[in-house]
Order: sequence, then C-alpha cells, then structure tokens
Amino acid sequence: MAYKGQPNFDHRQPRRIGVLITNLGTPDAPETGALRRYLREFLSDPRVVEVPRFIWFFILKVILLIRPPRSAHAYKRVWTEEGSPLLVHSENQLKGIRERLQKTCGDDVVVKLGMRYGNPSIASQLQEMEDEGVRQLLVLPLYPQYSGSTNGSTFDALAKDFTQRRWIPDLRFISHYPDYPPYIQAMAEHIRAFRENNGSADKLIFSYHGVPKRYLLNGDPYFCECHKTSRLLAAALGLSDEQWMTTFQSRFGREEWLQPYMDATMKSLPGDGVKSVQVFCPGFSADCLETIEEIDMENRGYFEQAGGESFAYIPALNAEPVHLDALTQLISENLQGWEGGDNAGSTLEARAARAERLR
Repeated sequence: MAYKGQPNFDHRQPRRIGVLITNLGTPDAPETGALRRYLREFLSDPRVVEVPRFIWFFILKVILLIRPPRSAHAYKRVWTEEGSPLLVHSENQLKGIRERLQKTCGDDVVVKLGMRYGNPSIASQLQEMEDEGVRQLLVLPLYPQYSGSTNGSTFDALAKDFTQRRWIPDLRFISHYPDYPPYIQAMAEHIRAFRENNGSADKLIFSYHGVPKRYLLNGDPYFCECHKTSRLLAAALGLSDEQWMTTFQSRFGREEWLQPYMDATMKSLPGDGVKSVQVFCPGFSADCLETIEEIDMENRGYFEQAGGESFAYIPALNAEPVHLDALTQLISENLQGWEGGDNAGSTLEARAARAERLR
C-alpha cells in the first residue's frame, strides 16, 4: 500500500494543534449534474442508508435518475449570490472560531472546515493540516445530537483517511453535545431575541432531521438526545409543556421514521386550535436546504393551507456571536492538556541538525 506522506518533509516544520469543524456538505451548484454527484456520494454511505448494498445498488440507480432534477430545483430556491447557504454560514463559523482561538492560542492552532460529502472534503483538509505541521487533531462535527448517520459517518471518513496516512496525529473527537450548557443558553438567547422583536406564538416547535425508527430500535441515541435538547431548551426559556413540542422532518421512503412528523403536525395543528407557530431547528448548526426550503417554505405552506394564521421560522444560530462563543468554549475545553510545540527558530534548526546527523 502507498501511504500519503510528505516526500519533502523538513524537520524544521513547526508542530501545531489542529481543529477541524465539519458539517454534512452541499452540492457545488444548484444544477442536475452537481446534485447527481453529491447525492451519489451521500446516498452511497452505508451509515446513511442501512440497506444491503446489493439491493441498494439498483435502487440508487433509479434515485439518481429521478431525484437530482427535483433537488436542483429546490436548491435554486435557496441559493444565494455567495453560494450554498450551508457553505456560506459554515465558512463564517470557521472564520469566527478561528479568530477566537487565535486570540488565546496564537498561530499554534490551525482551524479548518471539512464537509462529509462534497467540498471542501475532509480528506483534503486533513492533508492541508498535515502539510502545516498538525500533530494533535481535535474534530468537532457540528451535529449536536449523535447519530450514526451523521457523527458516526464523520468518524468513518476520518478512519478511512487515516488508513492511508503514514503519520497519524493524536486524535480527539467530540461525538456530540446535546446538553452542553453554553449551547443550550446560546439557543435560548437567540430565541428570546427573536421573540422580543417579533412577539410569541401559540406554540414553539422544535424540528429535527428525522431518521428511520429502526435506527432507534437498533440502539442509535439520536431520538433521545433530541428530546433532551428540547426539554433543556424549553426549561431555559421558561415554557410550559403546552407551549412547545418536538417534531421530525425530512423523511423519505416507505418505512416508518421518527415521529411526530413535521409535515403532518403542521397540517393538523390549526384544526386543534393552534393558529400561530414559531419553528426552530436545534439540530441544525447552520441554515441549509432543510431549514430554508423545507421548513420556511414547504411546511409554512402546509400550516397556512390548513388554516394557520401565523408561521414564523426562527433562523439557525449560524455565525451568531453567542453560537461562536459556545462552540469555541467547547473546543477549548477539549483542547485541555495539549500545548503547541516549541517552534522557536533555534529549536527547529537544532531538530533539523540532529536529524541530519542521523542520516
């Protein structure tokens, strides 16, 4: 096996700490070809679709003929002049976290952004980090609630890359943070600020991305962690049980997914006397197709068509200062005990000299 390495490795290279934040990913453009490439990579992940590969191979071929044009149309509705909303917000998060960490750690910390699917890929960012001397690596997937299909899949991508890499860094992996107090407080402050400017509603809906119910029955903690986040957030906001609820969105296929379903809930609430709702998505660290198009457009339509009078989507935390402060605190706590190397010029020269004498 040929391992990835640094053919021109220089012992004068500084040794640094790396922080890699990751998210799901996005197509390169709102076009059928780009969507087909993206969906092929995404739906080929056995963590995402737990179906025997032989059977799924034929199903996927059909999906890749039918779904890309529809998905391209949906992405066109949310695409901005800067590009994909998820990538734009993620890059702003990267910038904010990097600025905060450099104030306390200086240039000893390298901060990068990698996407599980699409660009910039996790593998490309790991290579850049190795080239910059990263020997201790902290990875933070921006999925607060753990699921094998998201956080687990991110670890798979790291492990796959490391099997081909000659020098593996010390590794720390933040697998979840559903009850992290600064994260809960950041969401609470964000929602309170929205309500101060826009008023409240009959009910506050916490909507999370769904997964098949089978995953829960097989031991995936995602369902429980979503409910824990909702409960803690409702408590932080001082809400009674009647003022909020948890739902799950984005299902596809015929099997049962986690319930209650968001779309069915929006269609039924007006008939139950709920005339105004506000929706927030605690599992999405950044706005994307699933929040902008699916929630603020599609589900808004369901609610209004069923007789609802007021629907308001509360944006994701994105690059809000309270969010960046919480994420930076989470990262800093997990960096405890790691210190940047002695990168003084004299130290690096002495290291190179010792290496040369050993040749």
